[in-house]
Amino acid sequence: MEPSPAKGKPQGRLLVSTTLDAKDELEERLERCVGIVTSLTNGLSEREANDAITANVCKGPQQHEEVCLGLFALLLTEPPQAQRCYRDLTLVNRDGMNVILIKINQILMEKFLKLQDVCRTQLVWLVRELVKSGVIGADGVLMTLMKQIAGGDITSKNLWLAENVLDILLDQREWVLKSGMLIAMSVYTYLRLIVDHGTPALLVLRQKEVDLCIGLLREKFMECFIIGRDLVRLLQIVARIPEMELLWKDLLHNPQALSPQFTGLLQLLTARTSRKFLACRLTPDMETKLLFMTSRVRFGQQKRYQDWFQRQYLSTAESQSLRCDLIRYICGVVHPSNEVLSSDILPRWAIIGWLLTTCTSNVAASNAKLALFYDWLFFSPEKDSIMNIEPAILVMHHSMKPHPAITATLLDFMCRVSGESLSHLAPLFDNPKLDRELRSMLRERFAEFCSSPSPPTEGRDEGESVSLEMDNHVLLDKEDGCYDNTEAAFSDDEEEVNNKGNKKREFRFHPIKEAVIEEPADITPYVDQLDDTMKEKVLQLQKGSDTEAHCEVMQEIVDLVLEEDFDSEQMSTLASCLAELFKGHFRGDVLPDDITEESLEESVCKPVCLVFRNLCQMQEDNSGFSVLLEMLAELYQKQPKIGYHLLYYLRASKAAMGKMSLYESFAQATALGDLHTCLMMDMKACQEDDIRLLCYLTPSIYTEFPDETLRSGELLNMIVAVIDSTQLQELMCHVMIGNLVMFRKDSVLNILIQSLEWETFEQYSAWQLFLAHSIPLETIIPILQHLKYKEHPEALSCLLLQLRREKPSGEMVKMVLSRPCHPEDQFTTSILRHWAAKHDDVLGEHIKALLIKNNNMPRKRQSLRSSSSKLAQLTLEQILEHMDNLRLNLSNTKNSFFTQTPILQALQHVQASCDEAHKMRFSDLFSLAEEYEEPSSKPPKSRRKAPASSPRSRKGTVTPVSNEEESASSSASVGLPTATSFLYPV
Repeated sequence: MEPSPAKGKPQGRLLVSTTLDAKDELEERLERCVGIVTSLTNGLSEREANDAITANVCKGPQQHEEVCLGLFALLLTEPPQAQRCYRDLTLVNRDGMNVILIKINQILMEKFLKLQDVCRTQLVWLVRELVKSGVIGADGVLMTLMKQIAGGDITSKNLWLAENVLDILLDQREWVLKSGMLIAMSVYTYLRLIVDHGTPALLVLRQKEVDLCIGLLREKFMECFIIGRDLVRLLQIVARIPEMELLWKDLLHNPQALSPQFTGLLQLLTARTSRKFLACRLTPDMETKLLFMTSRVRFGQQKRYQDWFQRQYLSTAESQSLRCDLIRYICGVVHPSNEVLSSDILPRWAIIGWLLTTCTSNVAASNAKLALFYDWLFFSPEKDSIMNIEPAILVMHHSMKPHPAITATLLDFMCRVSGESLSHLAPLFDNPKLDRELRSMLRERFAEFCSSPSPPTEGRDEGESVSLEMDNHVLLDKEDGCYDNTEAAFSDDEEEVNNKGNKKREFRFHPIKEAVIEEPADITPYVDQLDDTMKEKVLQLQKGSDTEAHCEVMQEIVDLVLEEDFDSEQMSTLASCLAELFKGHFRGDVLPDDITEESLEESVCKPVCLVFRNLCQMQEDNSGFSVLLEMLAELYQKQPKIGYHLLYYLRASKAAMGKMSLYESFAQATALGDLHTCLMMDMKACQEDDIRLLCYLTPSIYTEFPDETLRSGELLNMIVAVIDSTQLQELMCHVMIGNLVMFRKDSVLNILIQSLEWETFEQYSAWQLFLAHSIPLETIIPILQHLKYKEHPEALSCLLLQLRREKPSGEMVKMVLSRPCHPEDQFTTSILRHWAAKHDDVLGEHIKALLIKNNNMPRKRQSLRSSSSKLAQLTLEQILEHMDNLRLNLSNTKNSFFTQTPILQALQHVQASCDEAHKMRFSDLFSLAEEYEEPSSKPPKSRRKAPASSPRSRKGTVTPVSNEEESASSSASVGLPTATSFLYPV
């Protein structure tokens, strides 16, 4: 239902709007044109008005267009004037009604749902008049109007549209028979709509639809033949209608009666149905929403979009029949790239599974399942795309755990519709979640595809590892070379261990690299909306094949865009044409295999680069600069890859030397309007398309946009997620040569903390790149507080190897000792042992300082364990635990670390003031210092070392020496601190 008019807001005469809607540009323009026509004819007689309009039209193209659009708008909004306006249009127009056809198409594709009821009625009336007048191009407009008839919708407005279009087709039958595509589209549309019109109230309409379809099928069967195998599918659904039953008899037993060229049903079943037919049964609004879900919505975040779609189109009983249209569209039209397939974008199988689970009618469910498997039944590697059959297997596979009933009903359906041409599907056929009867039927029907001679017992371990081979010719046929020798196969996901300790294997369908079949660019929906001059240039681009000639034409197009009288409303249409014409360029590799100055310059000599080149040659204050930015922004909306292609041009072309800042202007001109967002999106698109190009762009991106690239780990993660070891080494070389800076001191710690969530190779790569920089390790040593030995082995390994190369500083030792003690975490002990061997004196002084500092802290601040805090905190007990572990580790070596004066002094100091619990727990550690005395003039007493591994029987504190002894000792040993002076500083 259209939104009700908003109170307090003046409504336009063309479109229904709400208070939230901005003023529509198309409506504003048509209103201006109405004003022009009104001013020309106001107060004049009919003859004088005609003369005035004709005289104005003769002034030039702009006046011609304004008058035509004014009459068109009056025709839509003022029914009493419709006949006169149409007559005037036929008299004054000089382009075969081209301006009017363009606007009708635009309204049908973009504004039809918002049209006022009166305008909608008038628009259909106008289409009828165009058909009656035999206007060239009216068939295309009629097919666009037909697309607006929604399937599964029997509301009064939809029925009115279906009946009015049907009347046009019946009344203008001779005209219809002149267009083969219109014949096929009409048959496809109304065969489908017949299903929705079976109620008694609609039988008259249905009979008229049956008469149309039967008449066209019998009289023009070979024109209908271009529909392909989906024609049979639609005929099956309506086969019980008497006229259709008779047609079926001829299809099966007397094909020559339909056409001498028709050899039989198999000929039709092996013909692939064009995307145009599959798409024609979705309204533009449905198609837009579905494409949005399959290209923009993240898997797991789709519920609100599905709920909206359900409310809008699938909430009624009649809408059950729409599901088969949606499934056929998803299978046959929506073919995501391998990059999208391997990303977290909502997959096709998930949408289809949702459609199946929400299907409540048995008949509709059967038709939906047939729509899903239809291309399986007649798959031909030479003609069909493997993308058409991929969703069916994935729906079954992914539904096995959460929705086993879906998998079961699909397998059951397969058994009943086909006995051959299916792949080896043992994990599905043998799965114990299926009931015994269904598994028996599957094994009986598909015995050669099952993995064992007998059905699995109910007690079979679900965790048993099984293989899923896709070696049948249906899914791949290597001899045909159809898929570049790339096999479709399920690969193992990470293995998960079940509660019995057995390993259970999951499967994921790998994206299939399919041979790209280059189809001619279809710019028909757009090119007629351009003015004659621009249209001619665009058609030259379409027809030509020479790159140099293309570049010349593209330059002429740019020149036309830069002219003052260029109609900016054509910019979006022009961008659609260019995006379609250059789709091959955006699909191919950008970076040459052999990178030289010559090859780079040659790689940027392509038509689309002409826009970049012109932009580089302009000053930013030039009026044409903003026009070309607008052109690029429109192109960006149609073809997002234009963003990283611009980055490549600015990096590779000599003409763009020093012009990288142009990208910032481009980013601000796009709908995103933000440099950081635009840059991240473009680099992500580049990552998905061309990893070599991503690495090539990386140095310049980091250099030119440091504030955008160095402040977060987003870009770094994109890079390390896809590079291989060779590319990693190349980037490290760039860093060490000075061409690339990927980290800076103020943000590196934050980025490395972010990296802790990444995959193993990604983390190792990030650390390698960090270590290639000359950033002091102390800058990032606080990361140790975030590292847990079981969760972050990658970071700990890299830090360990780097710390062993460093001379320990106070901060390093503090962070190392701040790690919680755990029997399995050997990080602290291993690095302390290394430092004790290489830098014992430095390490001893640092540990002494930390022991004294923490021993003097109030006890309430020293919890025995700091596990409750987010970050590890250094406590006295923690230091002693690590020291005791080090003592045990060094007990069987000749290392003299624990004989150092600073260590012994510190241990004596702690022992003198710590509580009895600590004295008992760390008695062996404290025993090392019990007999330590400061050097004096007297021969030192022999000091007996206690065994490191056995507890001491005597666990007293050090007895403080007298003041006299302290004085004598200090005077006898000048410059050497005594134990008591250390404990009780003067």
